[in-house]
Amino acid sequence: MSVTRHLTRGRDFARTAGDHAADMFAPLTLIGRGLRRHAGWTAARWQATPRDKRGPTALLAVAALVGVVLLPHGPILAVAALIGSAAWNGRHPSAPAEPAPDPAEVKLPALYAALTPYLAAPDDLSPLYRPDGGYRDAFDGWSFDADGRLSTLEIGYPAYFTDTESAARSRIEQVVQGKAGRAREYRFDWDQECSTLRVTALAPLPIEVPAQSWVTAPGEIVLGFTDPDATQRRIPVTHGDQPGHRPPVVWRTGPRSAEPHLLALGSARSGTSTLLRTIALQALTHGELLVIDGAGTGDHACLVNRPGVHTVETSLHGAVAALEWAAQETEWRLAALNAARHRGDPAPVEALRPLWLLLDHPTELSELAQAEGRPDPQGLLEVPLRHGRAARVTVVTVETVEAAGRLSPTLRAATRARVVLGDHPASELAAALGMPLDIAPAAQAPPGRGYARIGNQAPVRLQVPATVDPLDEEAPARLRDAVIALLPYHDSRIEAAAPPLPEHQSAAPVDLRKAARPAPLR
Repeated sequence: MSVTRHLTRGRDFARTAGDHAADMFAPLTLIGRGLRRHAGWTAARWQATPRDKRGPTALLAVAALVGVVLLPHGPILAVAALIGSAAWNGRHPSAPAEPAPDPAEVKLPALYAALTPYLAAPDDLSPLYRPDGGYRDAFDGWSFDADGRLSTLEIGYPAYFTDTESAARSRIEQVVQGKAGRAREYRFDWDQECSTLRVTALAPLPIEVPAQSWVTAPGEIVLGFTDPDATQRRIPVTHGDQPGHRPPVVWRTGPRSAEPHLLALGSARSGTSTLLRTIALQALTHGELLVIDGAGTGDHACLVNRPGVHTVETSLHGAVAALEWAAQETEWRLAALNAARHRGDPAPVEALRPLWLLLDHPTELSELAQAEGRPDPQGLLEVPLRHGRAARVTVVTVETVEAAGRLSPTLRAATRARVVLGDHPASELAAALGMPLDIAPAAQAPPGRGYARIGNQAPVRLQVPATVDPLDEEAPARLRDAVIALLPYHDSRIEAAAPPLPEHQSAAPVDLRKAARPAPLR
């Protein structure tokens, strides 16, 4: 007999034995199913019984059980009745669970009804939106994710709808976001030629990407990360245990940049100081820093006495002296570069090294100067802002959205690279970025989440890397260690210690003016 025949006979024997076993144990399965349903019914009745009536109910049940035991043949009759009742209740197997309702049948009718008052007209003979209408007449191409949330939707609207007015579009976007969920961001693409609105739910950007060395060219600053379709560039990023590539938001600085200065606006705990530290760590690779902490919070104390950092000032007197030195340094650089071009000589190395002026909440120093009757420190930024591109001087300013109106006109006009972080209405975002967004912001944004616009480009979403303050003990240790690893430090083995200052001499920014370039180059 062949092996195949043996296998065939064995398979037939196993199938026959299984059928006989199923027939043999069918009564037991039937009774077991009935007993399980009895137990479920009893538990449900017990849970539904009020607590003050559970004691008497249990007492009556025990009395009935004792009565059955005392009757002649009572236990046998009770068991037989229980088995019969279980067999009767276990006749039919459990009904399958009802399938979950289609999300489209639940959510799209509600969205259609909400849009009807805004997109219907009483004199329309064939209205697309009407109280007794169906959403299939106006909606097309919808999709939902695994959690039943709206992912994409194509909405048609009548041709007479004023889609050229931003107020009318904002009302529709607000209604759609309210019905689809305010916890996510949505992109709205208005096709005015075809009277169609395409709604796309945007995937959340990665948060808590630790600070690290980015693969960029000199003069390029990674502000954060954005959506994959916003840029074609990818850079290596280590996030968690697995490395990968993510799309960055790159700001190009230097003499060939069209946007040499940057203005970042935000709210409390929105991540503007984190953005400033992110820029500072990248700028120290090829340049020098001068930091003005107008808020005086000490968020930039980790940069004090670091190589390449001239000073970190928190007082009005120190900030004014540092900004005066920065203005003189900008003028000296312009003179040195022009003289080198006129003579045909190479430019001095000191004039080619980038200088970064990082200002955190400068309006607070302006208010303090106004209260003391002193000149506004923002006036000292005129020269670096106007001639910074040619002199390789870059100004980065961080301020709150509420105080943006107190910034000097020159500062607002010269900072064509804009970043807005935090939760803000669409009107404030449009005013800060210079153009309306086609993205509806979420109700709540994590720290470092916002939007960026470089020059005349379209605004893009932005998530700033988690460049935490290494002196903040509440921050995660892994994020603090990542920042500490990027901070430059002095090597005492090869660098001589600075001579101590006399007691009558302080470390005021006057030393910056003494450390300026030699007089012949001026």
